[in-house]
Amino acid sequence: MHAVRLGEDLSSGKHWTRAAALTDRASSAVTCDNLELPDRTKLPTFISSIYKMSTITTPALQTSYPPILPKSFNANQPKTIRLFPLSNYTFGTKETQPEEDPSVLARLKRLEEHYVEHGMRRTCEGILVCHEHNHPHILMLQIANAFFKLPGDYLKPEDDEVEGFKQRLNERLAPVGTQFSGEGVNEEWEIGDTLAQWWRPNFETFMYPFIPAHVTRPKECKKLYYIQLPRQKVLSVPKNMKLLAVPLFELYDNTARYGPQLSAIPHLLSRYNFEFVDEKGDVVAVTPGGGPEEGYVPKTIVLAGGDDETMGEADIKEENGVQ
Repeated sequence: MHAVRLGEDLSSGKHWTRAAALTDRASSAVTCDNLELPDRTKLPTFISSIYKMSTITTPALQTSYPPILPKSFNANQPKTIRLFPLSNYTFGTKETQPEEDPSVLARLKRLEEHYVEHGMRRTCEGILVCHEHNHPHILMLQIANAFFKLPGDYLKPEDDEVEGFKQRLNERLAPVGTQFSGEGVNEEWEIGDTLAQWWRPNFETFMYPFIPAHVTRPKECKKLYYIQLPRQKVLSVPKNMKLLAVPLFELYDNTARYGPQLSAIPHLLSRYNFEFVDEKGDVVAVTPGGGPEEGYVPKTIVLAGGDDETMGEADIKEENGVQ
């Protein structure tokens, strides 16, 4: 078996294998099992067939053999979402925002009091997406160095859904006063599609993406919305929290760490096609997109915050919905 880089002499008819599905675009080492190349003149057709499903935009191509694109496969799709690079955003910190409840039990007790007085609690959380190396990353908060949550919170009983949600996002992520200036400081939140609804049937930690058949009076409904980030924005996180950029790769099927709600986000976003924009504003990749740069492995990035508070391991697991 022999991996041959593009540009090498391929006339010798060496055996190939496809070994670089996630390496550097068209300059990857591309190989195929038990396939002989008896004639160098067949190379362009061979290379085109390898990259047939690549959708790297024309300006970003790094090969002289552009791919053969299939017919359109976008029927009945929602609108394509444009993602901007993580480096476009500015991150800072602001004063600590202590959690309202010292424990999960205290939080459930307060939920019960809310239900008795106001009925079902309405909670709104936002899915904010940017990209790093053409891979979607979700912005989320980390509390006590282990408990993860999306930006947002429960609404006050008198709040309008959308306007109340914007206020909660500002409380969590908006910069304070004149801490920053310029584009993206006072940008209005753009609340997009509702991606999921999670229901709490009883005064307990578990929530479900459906209402169980025997439940007629759910105690809480949590809605997850897609938040369209602008080209630039300034975000400030309380000092007792961390703001993380978590790749979809890390979230997918990882209920042990993130719980069922957050680990389901890749499923929720799979209905969308993405355009990945670079710092210059050029679209460099589209769904399914080009591979990351050679040697790059998607990982969680700490953006701001980090004055950790202590929380018991049992409380952390309950908050994340992990049994």
